[in-house]
Amino acid sequence: MIATVRVFATLVLCIGLLSCTRPPDLIGIDNGTDPVLSVNDASRQKVFIATTREATEAIGVFYSGERAPDLGLSSVVVSIPPSHQSGMIERPKRLPPDPRTEFSVIEPAVYGSSNAFVAGINAELARRAPQDRDVLLFIHGYNNTFSDSVLRIAQFVEDTNFSGVPVLFSWASAGKASHYVYDMNSALAARPQLLKTARILASTRAQGFDLFAHSMGSLLTVEALVEASLVDNTYTLGRMDNVMFAAPDIDLDLFKSQLNRIPKTERDFYVFVSKDDRALMVSRRISGGVARVGAADAAELSNLGVSVIDLSEIGDSASGTHSKFAGSPAVVQLIGSSLKKDNFDSKVQPPTLVEVLNDVPVIRVLVPD
Repeated sequence: MIATVRVFATLVLCIGLLSCTRPPDLIGIDNGTDPVLSVNDASRQKVFIATTREATEAIGVFYSGERAPDLGLSSVVVSIPPSHQSGMIERPKRLPPDPRTEFSVIEPAVYGSSNAFVAGINAELARRAPQDRDVLLFIHGYNNTFSDSVLRIAQFVEDTNFSGVPVLFSWASAGKASHYVYDMNSALAARPQLLKTARILASTRAQGFDLFAHSMGSLLTVEALVEASLVDNTYTLGRMDNVMFAAPDIDLDLFKSQLNRIPKTERDFYVFVSKDDRALMVSRRISGGVARVGAADAAELSNLGVSVIDLSEIGDSASGTHSKFAGSPAVVQLIGSSLKKDNFDSKVQPPTLVEVLNDVPVIRVLVPD
Protein backbone atom coordinates (compact mmCIF):
# COMPACT_ATOMS: atom_id res chain seq x y z
CA MET A 1 0.00 0.00 0.00
CA ILE A 2 2.80 2.41 0.95
CA ALA A 3 4.62 1.60 -2.29
CA THR A 4 1.46 2.33 -4.28
CA VAL A 5 1.06 5.69 -2.59
CA ARG A 6 4.67 6.54 -3.35
CA VAL A 7 4.26 5.61 -7.00
CA PHE A 8 1.13 7.76 -7.31
CA ALA A 9 2.87 10.68 -5.58
CA THR A 10 5.76 10.37 -8.02
CA LEU A 11 3.35 10.42 -10.97
CA VAL A 12 1.61 13.51 -9.61
CA LEU A 13 5.00 15.19 -9.28
CA CYS A 14 5.80 14.22 -12.89
CA ILE A 15 2.57 15.80 -14.07
CA GLY A 16 3.41 18.94 -12.13
CA LEU A 17 6.78 19.13 -13.81
CA LEU A 18 5.08 19.09 -17.21
CA SER A 19 3.64 22.53 -16.54
CA CYS A 20 5.36 25.67 -15.35
CA THR A 21 4.16 27.91 -12.54
CA ARG A 22 0.74 29.16 -13.55
CA PRO A 23 0.52 32.89 -14.34
CA PRO A 24 -2.28 35.02 -12.86
CA ASP A 25 -5.90 34.97 -14.00
CA LEU A 26 -6.71 38.00 -16.12
CA ILE A 27 -10.38 37.95 -17.10
CA GLY A 28 -11.77 41.48 -17.17
CA ILE A 29 -8.54 43.22 -16.15
CA ASP A 30 -7.60 46.13 -18.39
CA ASN A 31 -4.49 48.30 -18.24
CA GLY A 32 -5.17 51.76 -16.83
CA THR A 33 -2.12 53.30 -18.48
CA ASP A 34 -2.41 51.57 -21.85
CA PRO A 35 -6.00 50.34 -22.24
CA VAL A 36 -6.72 47.49 -24.64
CA LEU A 37 -8.82 49.68 -26.91
CA SER A 38 -5.96 52.17 -27.28
CA VAL A 39 -3.81 49.59 -29.10
CA ASN A 40 -5.19 50.07 -32.58
CA ASP A 41 -3.15 47.38 -34.29
CA ALA A 42 -4.01 44.64 -31.79
CA SER A 43 -6.26 41.82 -33.01
CA ARG A 44 -9.44 41.15 -31.03
CA GLN A 45 -11.46 37.95 -30.82
CA LYS A 46 -14.92 37.86 -29.26
CA VAL A 47 -15.32 34.44 -27.67
CA PHE A 48 -18.70 33.07 -26.62
CA ILE A 49 -18.68 30.69 -23.67
CA ALA A 50 -20.84 27.85 -22.41
CA THR A 51 -19.55 26.50 -19.11
CA THR A 52 -20.23 24.07 -16.28
CA ARG A 53 -17.96 26.08 -13.98
CA GLU A 54 -19.24 27.98 -10.96
CA ALA A 55 -19.22 31.76 -11.35
CA THR A 56 -17.05 33.72 -8.93
CA GLU A 57 -16.38 37.33 -8.04
CA ALA A 58 -12.67 36.68 -7.48
CA ILE A 59 -10.64 39.26 -9.38
CA GLY A 60 -9.57 38.03 -12.80
CA VAL A 61 -11.17 34.60 -12.43
CA PHE A 62 -14.80 34.99 -13.67
CA TYR A 63 -15.42 31.21 -13.43
CA SER A 64 -13.73 28.92 -10.91
CA GLY A 65 -12.88 25.22 -10.96
CA GLU A 66 -15.98 24.35 -8.94
CA ARG A 67 -18.87 22.57 -10.66
CA ALA A 68 -22.05 24.55 -11.27
CA PRO A 69 -25.51 22.91 -11.30
CA ASP A 70 -26.57 24.76 -14.46
CA LEU A 71 -25.00 25.80 -17.74
CA GLY A 72 -23.50 29.29 -17.71
CA LEU A 73 -23.52 31.42 -20.86
CA SER A 74 -21.23 34.39 -21.37
CA SER A 75 -18.68 36.08 -23.63
CA VAL A 76 -15.36 37.89 -23.43
CA VAL A 77 -13.15 39.86 -25.81
CA VAL A 78 -9.56 38.69 -26.12
CA SER A 79 -6.91 41.13 -27.33
CA ILE A 80 -3.93 39.61 -29.13
CA PRO A 81 -0.84 41.87 -29.22
CA PRO A 82 0.55 43.19 -32.52
CA SER A 83 3.82 41.37 -31.83
CA HIS A 84 2.12 37.97 -31.42
CA GLN A 85 3.99 35.00 -32.86
CA SER A 86 2.12 32.00 -34.21
CA GLY A 87 1.99 29.10 -31.76
CA MET A 88 2.65 31.32 -28.75
CA ILE A 89 0.47 32.71 -25.95
CA GLU A 90 2.19 35.88 -24.78
CA ARG A 91 0.59 35.72 -21.36
CA PRO A 92 1.38 38.30 -18.67
CA LYS A 93 3.32 37.09 -15.66
CA ARG A 94 1.91 39.94 -13.59
CA LEU A 95 -1.11 42.21 -13.72
CA PRO A 96 -2.25 44.33 -15.36
CA PRO A 97 -1.38 42.92 -18.79
CA ASP A 98 0.33 45.13 -21.34
CA PRO A 99 -1.88 44.86 -24.46
CA ARG A 100 0.98 46.10 -26.62
CA THR A 101 2.94 42.91 -25.98
CA GLU A 102 0.63 40.53 -24.09
CA PHE A 103 -2.79 38.89 -24.33
CA SER A 104 -5.59 40.67 -22.48
CA VAL A 105 -9.19 39.64 -21.77
CA ILE A 106 -11.83 42.33 -21.36
CA GLU A 107 -15.58 42.91 -21.50
CA PRO A 108 -16.80 39.80 -19.65
CA ALA A 109 -20.57 39.58 -20.16
CA VAL A 110 -23.15 37.13 -18.81
CA TYR A 111 -26.27 36.16 -20.77
CA GLY A 112 -29.43 35.60 -18.77
CA SER A 113 -30.95 33.14 -21.22
CA SER A 114 -30.09 30.92 -24.16
CA ASN A 115 -32.14 33.24 -26.40
CA ALA A 116 -29.91 36.18 -25.48
CA PHE A 117 -26.84 34.02 -26.05
CA VAL A 118 -28.09 32.98 -29.50
CA ALA A 119 -28.90 36.59 -30.34
CA GLY A 120 -25.34 37.59 -29.46
CA ILE A 121 -23.87 34.90 -31.69
CA ASN A 122 -26.24 35.81 -34.52
CA ALA A 123 -25.16 39.44 -34.26
CA GLU A 124 -21.52 38.39 -34.66
CA LEU A 125 -22.39 36.10 -37.57
CA ALA A 126 -24.20 38.96 -39.30
CA ARG A 127 -21.02 41.06 -39.16
CA ARG A 128 -19.21 38.49 -41.28
CA ALA A 129 -19.32 37.74 -44.98
CA PRO A 130 -21.77 34.94 -45.86
CA GLN A 131 -18.98 32.41 -46.45
CA ASP A 132 -17.56 33.12 -42.98
CA ARG A 133 -20.73 32.53 -40.96
CA ASP A 134 -19.43 29.43 -39.24
CA VAL A 135 -19.13 28.44 -35.59
CA LEU A 136 -16.11 26.70 -34.07
CA LEU A 137 -16.89 24.84 -30.84
CA PHE A 138 -13.69 24.33 -28.81
CA ILE A 139 -13.46 22.00 -25.78
CA HIS A 140 -10.32 22.31 -23.65
CA GLY A 141 -8.44 19.60 -21.82
CA TYR A 142 -7.22 18.60 -18.36
CA ASN A 143 -5.59 21.00 -15.89
CA ASN A 144 -7.04 24.19 -17.37
CA THR A 145 -8.24 27.22 -15.47
CA PHE A 146 -10.88 29.35 -17.13
CA SER A 147 -8.21 31.88 -18.12
CA ASP A 148 -6.13 29.08 -19.64
CA SER A 149 -8.98 27.89 -21.81
CA VAL A 150 -9.98 31.39 -22.97
CA LEU A 151 -6.43 32.25 -23.98
CA ARG A 152 -5.96 28.95 -25.79
CA ILE A 153 -9.06 29.24 -27.96
CA ALA A 154 -8.22 32.86 -28.80
CA GLN A 155 -4.66 31.92 -29.80
CA PHE A 156 -5.89 28.93 -31.79
CA VAL A 157 -8.50 31.01 -33.65
CA GLU A 158 -5.98 33.77 -34.34
CA ASP A 159 -3.28 31.46 -35.65
CA THR A 160 -5.60 29.35 -37.80
CA ASN A 161 -7.12 32.55 -39.23
CA PHE A 162 -10.56 31.14 -38.50
CA SER A 163 -12.97 33.84 -39.64
CA GLY A 164 -16.18 32.58 -38.06
CA VAL A 165 -17.46 32.83 -34.48
CA PRO A 166 -15.55 30.92 -31.76
CA VAL A 167 -17.45 29.26 -28.91
CA LEU A 168 -15.65 27.79 -25.91
CA PHE A 169 -17.17 24.95 -23.91
CA SER A 170 -15.35 25.17 -20.59
CA TRP A 171 -16.00 22.30 -18.21
CA ALA A 172 -15.03 22.45 -14.54
CA SER A 173 -11.35 21.54 -14.58
CA ALA A 174 -9.71 22.28 -11.24
CA GLY A 175 -6.66 23.74 -12.97
CA LYS A 176 -4.38 21.70 -10.71
CA ALA A 177 -2.03 18.98 -11.90
CA SER A 178 -2.82 16.83 -8.84
CA HIS A 179 -6.57 16.78 -9.57
CA TYR A 180 -6.59 14.33 -12.48
CA VAL A 181 -9.47 12.23 -11.13
CA TYR A 182 -11.49 15.33 -10.22
CA ASP A 183 -11.03 16.62 -13.77
CA MET A 184 -12.06 13.31 -15.31
CA ASN A 185 -15.25 13.23 -13.26
CA SER A 186 -15.94 16.89 -14.08
CA ALA A 187 -15.58 16.11 -17.77
CA LEU A 188 -17.94 13.15 -17.58
CA ALA A 189 -20.46 15.12 -15.54
CA ALA A 190 -20.53 17.80 -18.26
CA ARG A 191 -21.92 15.47 -20.96
CA PRO A 192 -25.56 16.62 -20.84
CA GLN A 193 -24.53 20.28 -20.81
CA LEU A 194 -22.32 19.80 -23.87
CA LEU A 195 -25.30 18.30 -25.68
CA LYS A 196 -27.42 21.22 -24.52
CA THR A 197 -24.80 23.60 -25.89
CA ALA A 198 -24.89 21.80 -29.24
CA ARG A 199 -28.65 22.22 -29.38
CA ILE A 200 -28.32 25.92 -28.56
CA LEU A 201 -25.74 26.42 -31.31
CA ALA A 202 -27.94 24.55 -33.77
CA SER A 203 -30.58 27.24 -33.25
CA THR A 204 -28.23 30.03 -34.40
CA ARG A 205 -27.98 31.25 -37.98
CA ALA A 206 -24.57 29.67 -38.47
CA GLN A 207 -24.09 28.04 -41.88
CA GLY A 208 -21.41 25.61 -40.76
CA PHE A 209 -20.06 24.05 -37.58
CA ASP A 210 -16.67 22.66 -36.61
CA LEU A 211 -15.67 21.01 -33.33
CA PHE A 212 -12.19 20.83 -31.86
CA ALA A 213 -11.53 18.98 -28.60
CA HIS A 214 -8.22 18.63 -26.80
CA SER A 215 -6.95 15.99 -24.37
CA MET A 216 -9.57 15.11 -21.73
CA GLY A 217 -12.03 17.32 -23.58
CA SER A 218 -12.01 14.58 -26.24
CA LEU A 219 -13.21 12.06 -23.65
CA LEU A 220 -16.09 14.37 -22.78
CA THR A 221 -16.97 14.89 -26.44
CA VAL A 222 -16.96 11.23 -27.48
CA GLU A 223 -18.94 10.28 -24.37
CA ALA A 224 -21.51 12.97 -25.25
CA LEU A 225 -21.81 11.56 -28.77
CA VAL A 226 -22.36 8.08 -27.38
CA GLU A 227 -24.99 9.36 -24.94
CA ALA A 228 -26.82 11.15 -27.72
CA SER A 229 -26.95 8.04 -29.88
CA LEU A 230 -28.19 5.89 -26.98
CA VAL A 231 -30.67 8.22 -25.28
CA ASP A 232 -32.56 9.91 -28.09
CA ASN A 233 -31.32 7.94 -31.10
CA THR A 234 -30.06 11.11 -32.70
CA TYR A 235 -26.63 12.41 -33.50
CA THR A 236 -26.89 15.81 -31.82
CA LEU A 237 -23.62 17.08 -33.26
CA GLY A 238 -24.39 15.72 -36.70
CA ARG A 239 -24.26 19.16 -38.32
CA MET A 240 -20.53 19.40 -37.63
CA ASP A 241 -18.41 19.70 -40.77
CA ASN A 242 -15.16 18.75 -39.03
CA VAL A 243 -14.84 16.89 -35.72
CA MET A 244 -11.23 16.99 -34.56
CA PHE A 245 -9.60 15.43 -31.50
CA ALA A 246 -6.11 16.58 -30.52
CA ALA A 247 -4.05 14.35 -28.20
CA PRO A 248 -7.17 12.53 -26.90
CA ASP A 249 -6.70 11.41 -23.30
CA ILE A 250 -8.93 8.38 -23.73
CA ASP A 251 -8.25 4.76 -22.84
CA LEU A 252 -7.76 3.00 -26.19
CA ASP A 253 -10.03 0.08 -25.21
CA LEU A 254 -12.70 2.53 -24.11
CA PHE A 255 -12.39 4.39 -27.41
CA LYS A 256 -12.99 1.18 -29.34
CA SER A 257 -16.12 0.56 -27.30
CA GLN A 258 -17.30 4.14 -27.81
CA LEU A 259 -16.88 3.93 -31.58
CA ASN A 260 -18.93 0.74 -31.67
CA ARG A 261 -21.86 2.74 -30.26
CA ILE A 262 -21.61 5.54 -32.84
CA PRO A 263 -22.99 4.85 -36.35
CA LYS A 264 -20.24 4.29 -38.91
CA THR A 265 -21.75 6.98 -41.10
CA GLU A 266 -21.17 9.51 -38.30
CA ARG A 267 -17.54 8.65 -37.49
CA ASP A 268 -15.96 11.28 -39.71
CA PHE A 269 -13.37 12.11 -37.05
CA TYR A 270 -9.83 13.46 -37.36
CA VAL A 271 -7.52 12.32 -34.56
CA PHE A 272 -4.18 14.06 -33.95
CA VAL A 273 -1.63 11.76 -32.31
CA SER A 274 2.00 11.99 -31.25
CA LYS A 275 4.09 9.18 -29.82
CA ASP A 276 6.29 11.61 -27.87
CA ASP A 277 3.34 13.14 -25.92
CA ARG A 278 4.81 13.29 -22.41
CA ALA A 279 1.55 14.17 -20.68
CA LEU A 280 -0.14 11.09 -22.13
CA MET A 281 2.79 8.94 -21.05
CA VAL A 282 2.06 9.94 -17.47
CA SER A 283 -1.67 9.51 -18.00
CA ARG A 284 -1.05 6.00 -19.27
CA ARG A 285 0.86 5.07 -16.12
CA ILE A 286 -1.84 6.50 -13.86
CA SER A 287 -4.51 4.64 -15.83
CA GLY A 288 -3.10 1.14 -15.50
CA GLY A 289 -0.76 1.05 -18.49
CA VAL A 290 -3.44 1.09 -21.22
CA ALA A 291 -2.45 3.16 -24.25
CA ARG A 292 -4.07 6.57 -24.61
CA VAL A 293 -5.62 7.33 -27.99
CA GLY A 294 -3.48 10.43 -28.48
CA ALA A 295 -0.28 8.38 -28.29
CA ALA A 296 -1.54 5.14 -29.82
CA ASP A 297 -0.32 3.46 -32.99
CA ALA A 298 -1.62 5.48 -35.93
CA ALA A 299 -2.27 2.45 -38.13
CA GLU A 300 -4.31 0.75 -35.41
CA LEU A 301 -6.44 3.85 -34.94
CA SER A 302 -7.01 4.17 -38.68
CA ASN A 303 -8.33 0.62 -38.73
CA LEU A 304 -11.02 1.74 -36.29
CA GLY A 305 -12.51 3.97 -38.97
CA VAL A 306 -11.10 7.40 -38.10
CA SER A 307 -8.65 9.61 -39.99
CA VAL A 308 -5.35 9.87 -38.12
CA ILE A 309 -2.86 12.73 -38.35
CA ASP A 310 0.47 11.67 -36.87
CA LEU A 311 2.41 14.64 -35.48
CA SER A 312 5.21 12.59 -33.93
CA GLU A 313 7.87 14.22 -36.08
CA ILE A 314 6.74 17.78 -35.32
CA GLY A 315 9.31 19.36 -33.02
CA ASP A 316 8.61 23.08 -33.10
CA SER A 317 5.69 23.30 -30.66
CA ALA A 318 5.96 26.23 -28.27
CA SER A 319 3.33 24.57 -26.07
CA GLY A 320 5.09 21.24 -25.61
CA THR A 321 4.33 17.78 -26.95
CA HIS A 322 0.76 17.64 -25.63
CA SER A 323 -0.44 20.76 -27.47
CA LYS A 324 1.22 20.53 -30.87
CA PHE A 325 -2.12 21.35 -32.49
CA ALA A 326 -1.78 24.93 -31.23
CA GLY A 327 1.92 25.29 -30.45
CA SER A 328 3.32 24.42 -33.86
CA PRO A 329 2.93 27.21 -36.45
CA ALA A 330 2.86 24.70 -39.30
CA VAL A 331 0.11 22.61 -37.72
CA VAL A 332 -2.17 25.51 -36.77
CA GLN A 333 -1.85 26.95 -40.27
CA LEU A 334 -2.76 23.62 -41.84
CA ILE A 335 -5.76 23.22 -39.57
CA GLY A 336 -6.79 26.73 -40.52
CA SER A 337 -6.60 25.85 -44.21
CA SER A 338 -8.98 22.96 -43.62
CA LEU A 339 -11.49 25.15 -41.78
CA LYS A 340 -11.82 27.59 -44.68
CA LYS A 341 -14.73 26.66 -46.89
CA ASP A 342 -17.52 28.21 -48.92
CA ASN A 343 -20.86 27.03 -47.58
CA PHE A 344 -22.82 28.73 -50.34
CA ASP A 345 -21.10 27.46 -53.46
CA SER A 346 -21.76 23.76 -53.96
CA LYS A 347 -19.52 23.77 -57.05
CA VAL A 348 -16.50 24.64 -54.92
CA GLN A 349 -15.15 21.69 -52.97
CA PRO A 350 -12.39 22.89 -50.63
CA PRO A 351 -9.68 20.43 -49.68
CA THR A 352 -10.32 18.29 -46.64
CA LEU A 353 -8.00 18.31 -43.66
CA VAL A 354 -6.42 15.09 -44.86
CA GLU A 355 -5.82 16.42 -48.36
CA VAL A 356 -4.16 19.55 -46.98
CA LEU A 357 -1.91 17.70 -44.55
CA ASN A 358 -0.81 15.17 -47.15
CA ASP A 359 1.31 17.91 -48.70
CA VAL A 360 3.47 18.12 -45.59
CA PRO A 361 6.14 15.38 -45.41
CA VAL A 362 6.66 15.52 -41.62
CA ILE A 363 3.01 14.77 -40.95
CA ARG A 364 1.80 11.24 -41.64
CA VAL A 365 -1.86 10.86 -42.48
CA LEU A 366 -3.79 7.60 -42.35
CA VAL A 367 -7.26 7.49 -43.85
CA PRO A 368 -9.65 4.63 -43.04
CA ASP A 369 -10.61 2.31 -45.87
